[in-house]
Amino acid sequence: MPMEKSGLEGLAQPWGHVLLARQGLSRQTVIAYLQDIGSFLKFWNEASQGSLAFPGEEDVFLFLAWQRNRGLTARTQARRLSALRSFFDFAIDEGLLKDNPTKNMGNPKLPMHLPEVLSQEEMATLLEMPLMEDRGGFRDRCMLELLYASGLRVSELCSLDLSNLDLQQGLVRVIGKGSKERVVPLHAVAQKLLSEYIAKFRPLFKPASKKLFLNRSGNGLTRQYVWQIVKKYALEAGIRRPISPHTFRHSFATHLLEGGADLRTVQILLGHADVAATEIYTHVQAMRLRQIHHQFHPRNKT
Repeated sequence: MPMEKSGLEGLAQPWGHVLLARQGLSRQTVIAYLQDIGSFLKFWNEASQGSLAFPGEEDVFLFLAWQRNRGLTARTQARRLSALRSFFDFAIDEGLLKDNPTKNMGNPKLPMHLPEVLSQEEMATLLEMPLMEDRGGFRDRCMLELLYASGLRVSELCSLDLSNLDLQQGLVRVIGKGSKERVVPLHAVAQKLLSEYIAKFRPLFKPASKKLFLNRSGNGLTRQYVWQIVKKYALEAGIRRPISPHTFRHSFATHLLEGGADLRTVQILLGHADVAATEIYTHVQAMRLRQIHHQFHPRNKT
């Protein structure tokens, strides 16, 4: 029996709840997926002019072609196809569809964009930039050290409370994407700096929040503020190419691999659900090795 379109449209919100509750996706990702499904259903309604037919492979193909003609990137198209695939699987589980129209469709080929990574020498120079005589400079040095020591995302850094730190054990408990928790070790330098910051400098901000890092009003820092701090010290360190707090995360992973860490360990430390997300750093490592080889091998100079 044909399915009314209102059946699919009414399925979007329950599917979104499943993505949040069972699959642990972040709220931002679920919102993006729901927008993708809304775009498809609107396109399908207009294209079929009220027909009661099931959505088929051709409908999905025409939708993606329409998206491509509007200038959407391959990455966005891949996300929308992933959303449709998951949504149709849910519709099958709910008995509203018999077959998934995306089952024979491959993902668009995505271009590889290697992340920006600082060399170990550049990172060491940047970390030395904050002046540690006052509360702001000491706080900034601790933040930069923690970003590099643990590979935190900037949102994870800003959300840290004092209770997330165990400085005796040298551990930080991180709440990542999808509210997934991971524990990351700290090296001795970061432990020492953070201990001194908490004991001596953090009280000078007159805390009005339990957040680890505070602004002049005693409240937690915003992501935008941390971006500004990173850009400021990068310029002072003579680093002219654009970097961000996420550059510390990329550098953290790359430097671990360069030092001999295995991919699985780096995946756990970064909090990646899929090791494929971590494998990008092996490409970064290989590219850096090629650059060094090209620069210093004598046969490249002839």
